[in-house]
Amino acid sequence: MTVRAAIVDGVASILVLLALGSPAAAQQLQKNSHLKSIEQCNGTDRLPIQARIVGCTALINSGDAKADALALAYNNRGNAYTAAAEYDRAISDFDRAIELASGYVKPVNNRGVAYLRKGAYGDAVKAFDEAIRRNPTYGRAFANRAEAHLKLNQYDRAALDFDEAIRLDPNLTLARSGRCWTRAVIGDLQGGLDDCDRAIQSGSKDAATYDSRALIHLKMGQLAAAIDDYNSALRLAPNLASALYGRGLAKLRLGDKAGGDRDVSAAKLIELKVGDEFARHGVQ
Repeated sequence: MTVRAAIVDGVASILVLLALGSPAAAQQLQKNSHLKSIEQCNGTDRLPIQARIVGCTALINSGDAKADALALAYNNRGNAYTAAAEYDRAISDFDRAIELASGYVKPVNNRGVAYLRKGAYGDAVKAFDEAIRRNPTYGRAFANRAEAHLKLNQYDRAALDFDEAIRLDPNLTLARSGRCWTRAVIGDLQGGLDDCDRAIQSGSKDAATYDSRALIHLKMGQLAAAIDDYNSALRLAPNLASALYGRGLAKLRLGDKAGGDRDVSAAKLIELKVGDEFARHGVQ
């Protein structure tokens, strides 16, 4: 199955963290050299994960931050743990953030992302349910819940959630990509093609989007276009088994037996049952 990154709701700004305490507390934070910790804790994905964890931990243990600031620090550290694939630690931090700031919905969504990446899809759905209950206009949570439904092979539910995510946020590229894949699987090929085209035209550099559009071209019998898209997917993710297998099928249908067999064999070395998945999606 094509894989998209779930949408993590990111860190709070340094200024926000500083502003949550009193001016005196902010001065004290700086005097105690906590500003560097705050900067690390607020670090983007470009900052090493361990530095983000260290910064957030220092802030959490400082005793200087108020409850709302602590909630942000736990959320940010949870995101770093998720990026490090330490999902149980991430979930624990998101739980603590939710306890400290009950109106803070981002860690509810992010807890769902950690469950999703952990493979606990039912728990992920429940977490996204809660995020949506707290904020019914939370487009990212709808998109993430759709991804969890896809993992559970609940394509109709996924389609409805992607519809709502896009209605709430028409520029949510990952939701377009996810709906493209969903439509490819359920047979709404033209609708799926439109979604993938829009995602790619918006600047998406996601291998999953090209992989999804390639499946649509394959189902439509547009074999050269399928190979082009599979090539694009493999440039971005060279070990994507679904792209190798799909490209192999397209080559075989064009009469390139040697190239097709080579791609199919390479795909099965990465994911032994990749052919079974294509068969479930109506492609053999």
